[in-house]
Amino acid sequence: MRSLTKLLMLLAMFVAASSFIFAQSSEPAATSGASAAASKAEVDQLRSEVAAQHQTIEELKALVQKLAEAQEKTASVAKELTKESPEIKPVADHAVEAQGHPAEAQVQPAAATTATDAHLTNAVMRDVVVTPDLMAEQAAEAGAKKEPPLTAGWNGEHFFIRSPDGQFSISPYGYVDNDYRAYQGDGAPADTFLVRRARFGFQGNYGSHFDFALLTDAASTTGSVVRDVYLNVRLRPEFQFQAGQFKVPFAQETGIGATNLDFVERGFQSMLYPSAASAFRSPGAAIHGDIDGGVLQYWVGGFNGKGYATANTTNQPEVIGRLRLYPWRKSNSTWLKDLAFGGSADFARSRGLSGDLSFASAIPDGAYSFFPQFAINGPIERYNGEFTYLKSRFALRGEYDQLNMFRRNVGSEQEGGLGFLSLPGITAKAWDISTTYLLTGEKRPENGTPRVKHPLFGPDTPGGKGRGLGAWELAFRFTGIQANEPGANYLNYYTPGYVPSFDYHTFEYTAGINWYPNYWVKYMVNVAVDQLKEPSTIGAVPQNYYVVLQRLQFRF
Repeated sequence: MRSLTKLLMLLAMFVAASSFIFAQSSEPAATSGASAAASKAEVDQLRSEVAAQHQTIEELKALVQKLAEAQEKTASVAKELTKESPEIKPVADHAVEAQGHPAEAQVQPAAATTATDAHLTNAVMRDVVVTPDLMAEQAAEAGAKKEPPLTAGWNGEHFFIRSPDGQFSISPYGYVDNDYRAYQGDGAPADTFLVRRARFGFQGNYGSHFDFALLTDAASTTGSVVRDVYLNVRLRPEFQFQAGQFKVPFAQETGIGATNLDFVERGFQSMLYPSAASAFRSPGAAIHGDIDGGVLQYWVGGFNGKGYATANTTNQPEVIGRLRLYPWRKSNSTWLKDLAFGGSADFARSRGLSGDLSFASAIPDGAYSFFPQFAINGPIERYNGEFTYLKSRFALRGEYDQLNMFRRNVGSEQEGGLGFLSLPGITAKAWDISTTYLLTGEKRPENGTPRVKHPLFGPDTPGGKGRGLGAWELAFRFTGIQANEPGANYLNYYTPGYVPSFDYHTFEYTAGINWYPNYWVKYMVNVAVDQLKEPSTIGAVPQNYYVVLQRLQFRF
């Protein structure tokens, strides 16, 4: 840059000198006596010198033109650099920034700068100074302005995505149950493969007070494929509010997830649960909480009463309440710490004009139906008592349930029928007692999968070490159900009739073995003896049915 300035000044000096010489050579002879006496040789010499000066001026012009072209190339390079560098500043600006950086200050020595230089630099040229320190500072400034990224990973149970501030997180989750079922007995179903469940969804939280979940079932063949869709508001651990569609809070085994069941199918008592035909789920809202660190748990809610597939047929919602107590949860006793017991109550109403029927009596493994269905009208009542006892690798669970269904004004209008007389109600009672024992020493959780110490394959269990044969568990269960529809004689003149009596019961004994190759895969084998004590609704005679259920489950 200084070379260009010097050349321009030199050019100006040559032009001034040549003009002065040219003025002397063209001055009239009369004005100077010395010039008049000049010879022709001197005039020719002066003319040759002027011509040489003109040639020098042209060469300087060509040199200036080359310098200008070189400067244009420098400007184009600077333009390309601006695409990668955050800013391009005049030299004067860099000089200001370089006051605290001696290495940068040496790029532009102040002693070589004149007023003319400063004017030409600021008015014509924009200098680009790119140094590693400058680029690092600019990158740091850009990084400080950029928002922190989302975080994602594996929390030991599920994958997750979390916002930078931690206020929002979401986790995909799901599980698949692949079954093979074999039956032996008159009228029993054919042996079959079955995808019992294929569920996938999301769960997460928003802030510190909101939890949500969405779960669908691709294996659903009737009704809605949506299983869970709800929002839970955690104002305090003792007071929470949940609304949407979810499991009704009735009885012990309802609260156990499908991935944590000790047996392939639930016990007979589950036939009496609310919304049993819709995977125990119903639209509604509930208040619940954990008091004193979970020593006492409670649920109170109102629900549709007909599950997720059918709208309610009455103006009265189904009201459910449940309590569960852990008296020694905070004690140091290893024998009583994990003992819990509780109970539930449910009150609903049926409507005969809508075709409401009594409970479905197909047993959970599908071997047979043991009791007919009847038209019902009026109140529905359910009661439950339950307990759970855990001690290290051992678990013992028990439950008793009763269902009362009224039949008010359900008689027939046909000739010779019973008119609109109220008929005896239907009462059903069911029970279940089961035990499990982990042979490989893992601790049995109340509602969860054992932490496999030595998985056979796949990722290690959180806290587990090394490889082995996985976890092995033995299981045994006795469950039964009895249903009674009392008979009656109506020998009046207008509506004579007779109501037959039904008092049926059935039992099941199940032995099983559960194998956990790792924390996310489970293989179950159940061998069951189903005892049909009275003729069933399909016309089968009392007999024993032998059922073998196998399930391969994987979850994420």
